[in-house]
Amino acid sequence: MTSTSEGPRRRVLLGAVAALVAVVSIAALASAAEPPRTVIQRTIDEVLAVLRDKSRNQDQRRKDLEVIARDRFDFVTMSKLVMATNWKKLSPEQQTEFVEQFTRFLANDYGARIDRYHQEEVQITGEQPEARGDQTIKTKIVGGDNDGALVDYRLRQKDGNGNWLIIDVVVEGISLVANYRDQFREVANQGGPVIVIEKLKQKNANPSSPVPELEPPKKEAPKKS
Repeated sequence: MTSTSEGPRRRVLLGAVAALVAVVSIAALASAAEPPRTVIQRTIDEVLAVLRDKSRNQDQRRKDLEVIARDRFDFVTMSKLVMATNWKKLSPEQQTEFVEQFTRFLANDYGARIDRYHQEEVQITGEQPEARGDQTIKTKIVGGDNDGALVDYRLRQKDGNGNWLIIDVVVEGISLVANYRDQFREVANQGGPVIVIEKLKQKNANPSSPVPELEPPKKEAPKKS
């Protein structure tokens, strides 16, 4: 005959086992996450493979680079950083739309920038810890017209899966996030943050063309009375 105390004891035991499985699973995810240096090395290898594949035309290269970028960049965090205080002025729906448009825009821009280096090699030269637990992986272009150019990648570890994702790219000392933050702020100051989304849509309408600098809306000259 089963003791009446066995039911509660079994539930406690099952609960303990479930908790143990959850802890082990989380630990396994954390241990499986690639370190920042490995993430950047794999990204460099995949990007250069796309750029050096002569069977791909320019449009296909851009699309393939966008797939890589979407997997390695934290575009939500980058969107918040570039919009700064204007981020909270957007509705949740507008924030979602901004992330999508900015993702397409940035993937195209990254592809256009990195396309200059398709004949060169990229070496990882070091890494350094940053605030908030971020890590910067330093790289250098070797050979070609851009020999010695420095490109640094700042990564942040995501909560939940522990994966390291890129949140900024610094080319020769110029931060991509800071650069677009200044541009977007100027546009938003003159036309509101929603105008930034509209301008991104315009740029993304023709992704094969060179990505020009965003410009704030032109003010109309006052009418003469």
